[in-house]
Amino acid sequence: MENNVIFYLVPAASLLALFFAFYFFRQMIRQSEGTARMREIALYVRKGAMAYLKQQYKVVGIVFIVLSVFFAILAYGFGVQNGWVPFAFLTGGFFSGLAGFIGMKTATYASARTACAAEKSLNSGLKVAFRSGAVMGLTVVGLGLLDISIWYLILNHFVEATASQKLTAITTTMLTFGMGASTQALFARVGGGIYTKAADVGADLVGKVEAGIPEDDARNPATIADNVGDNVGDVAGMGADLYESYCGSILATAALGASAFYGNPDVQLKGVFAPMLIAAVGIILSLIGIFMVRTKENVGMRQLLKSLGLGVNFSSMLIVLATFGILWLLGIPNWVGISCSVVVGLLAGIVIGQSTEYYTSHSYRPTRKIAKSSETGPATVIISGIGTGLVSTAIPVVTISVAVILAYLSAIGFDVRNMLTGENLSMGLYGIGIAAVGMLSTLGITLATDAYGPIADNAGGNAQMSGLDATVRERTDMLDALGNTTAATGKGFAIGSAALTALALLASYIEEIKIALVRAGELTIDVAGRAVDVATASIPDFMEYYQVNLMNPNVLAGMFIGAMMSFLFCGLTMNAVGRAAQKMVEEVRRQFSQIKGILTGEATPDYARCVEISTRGAQHEMLPSSLMAIAVPVIVGFIFGVSGVLGLLIGSLSSGFVLAVFMANAGGAWDNAKKYVEEGNLGGKGSECHKATVVGDTVGDPFKDTSGPSLNILIKLMSMVSIVVAGLTVAWHLL
Repeated sequence: MENNVIFYLVPAASLLALFFAFYFFRQMIRQSEGTARMREIALYVRKGAMAYLKQQYKVVGIVFIVLSVFFAILAYGFGVQNGWVPFAFLTGGFFSGLAGFIGMKTATYASARTACAAEKSLNSGLKVAFRSGAVMGLTVVGLGLLDISIWYLILNHFVEATASQKLTAITTTMLTFGMGASTQALFARVGGGIYTKAADVGADLVGKVEAGIPEDDARNPATIADNVGDNVGDVAGMGADLYESYCGSILATAALGASAFYGNPDVQLKGVFAPMLIAAVGIILSLIGIFMVRTKENVGMRQLLKSLGLGVNFSSMLIVLATFGILWLLGIPNWVGISCSVVVGLLAGIVIGQSTEYYTSHSYRPTRKIAKSSETGPATVIISGIGTGLVSTAIPVVTISVAVILAYLSAIGFDVRNMLTGENLSMGLYGIGIAAVGMLSTLGITLATDAYGPIADNAGGNAQMSGLDATVRERTDMLDALGNTTAATGKGFAIGSAALTALALLASYIEEIKIALVRAGELTIDVAGRAVDVATASIPDFMEYYQVNLMNPNVLAGMFIGAMMSFLFCGLTMNAVGRAAQKMVEEVRRQFSQIKGILTGEATPDYARCVEISTRGAQHEMLPSSLMAIAVPVIVGFIFGVSGVLGLLIGSLSSGFVLAVFMANAGGAWDNAKKYVEEGNLGGKGSECHKATVVGDTVGDPFKDTSGPSLNILIKLMSMVSIVVAGLTVAWHLL
């Protein structure tokens, strides 16, 4: 009874987050939107963004209906799936889309207000942009925990089974809405990424390089589409992305808690509640951190980073202390060790964040070296950026590897022999899962530092097109450059948590296989000649039963396919950006040549045509790569069975994680190398060095905003799909 009362802290924290999200939104709306011209430009962007989302949600809605019908047939037609799956899947997609929609709506209202506030001071601009970004962060964590709370209460009421089996059934079913969130997030990230980068490339290559006009100049036909793209890609897409990261880590860890403490219902319930409670306390601490962020006038990039770092780091330190208190109060076995796993996750996130900052911020040597290479042309900028991106993978990969081992060892009491033999594997994996929860526990503020970047970018565009004083653009450019760094850092957090969560999802897949075997009437499995009860079989028992080892050709085939998936997915999305960008370049050139008076300011460009090209390109191009991510796990399951699927997930995790870090860091470094030149270094704007770095930034755009960040969703979506169709895989191979 006491534990059930404690659970209600979770929905209470989610409602608190949503309340403050509304409070910050109302604060922002009360700010002045500036002159009539500023309001006009903001309205162009707002209408374009809403038109895009409306069209995207129509396409995604059809996909969701088809998949829900498929899951309903599996559940009610063939009985190989839980009947709640179609409904949980739909709510996951709905809340993920809603989080992105609210964040984007806030951003489109905040940009002009940020520019107007920047007229007063840098701190005023930062405050408006950052707290508008906080609306996104708080909405994501609030809706995520609310959805988790609602589904737990529904399933706890309706699922009938013994106490331990009931919690296992509840947590594995809840993973289904994680699949809905992942599916929506992939469409949002890929579609939004294609949209924004097609517009960005067209605006940069024709406007800045060929026509020689400034960035965000009102004479550029693609500039409104570019500003719209910042919102649909970097706000709506990112919000949906981190919503599924946040929910996925909590749900996977809850499922592992049900497995690790199976047979002891009271402790099992505490293991399920622990990640939810840590996330709930993280919301409160994020709010404290948000109110701490402010800066002074005439400061540099490092001082701005410190201003944001103060809030983030303070929240992170407090969550460490809170975690020890939560797990102690719950009375979870080895609460000290499991709390240390959370500390490991947080430290890993900080290390990855600092590494990302070092390799992408123009305050440091790597990005300045890329800028310096522009003196010999764009080719050396490209080579230098790729080299920097490749080198930058070392620290995150080593960090995650060490974090996995330490989180595992902490959870099992640092028994190395136990780890080597695989005993108590579920408890060790629970430690890894809760490390991922720790890394994302203060997402409310870390996402705010990410989401404010596109707002500052749009504010700069609004200031440029409205003809505001040059000091306003200087201030918004500083906030934008800071936003690029924090966005790269946020991507590092998302990618790191994806690696830890994907490992936890592998164990959840085995748990779903266990349930599928029981549903199919298989109550025992043959492990080395012994008949082992399915209900009490350990993860190593199932690994041995399905021969999951490197000598099994099914595992090897799955691993190769999984590794290939990351590269194939990136190839498809990069080519999609290229095709859409080519159409945009052709349209901008056409308008410059056929609409007389654009470059002299005597005629108004056809902004709507460019918005339409980006919208159509994104809708058309996002389907093949996104649907492939859903289809491949099902096909591999049919052909290679459970062992092949596990190989697929291992291969996609190992290759996808490294490739995602490389692409995000290379793209971020190219972008900030350009901004370093634009600040007056190496000849400044309009110089040959500037043109070379613009080319590098153009290449890096789909790296960091389309393919790279989509990879962490791909990794988890394939895991989620595998879990949801596990019953079908088992039933097919039992025929």
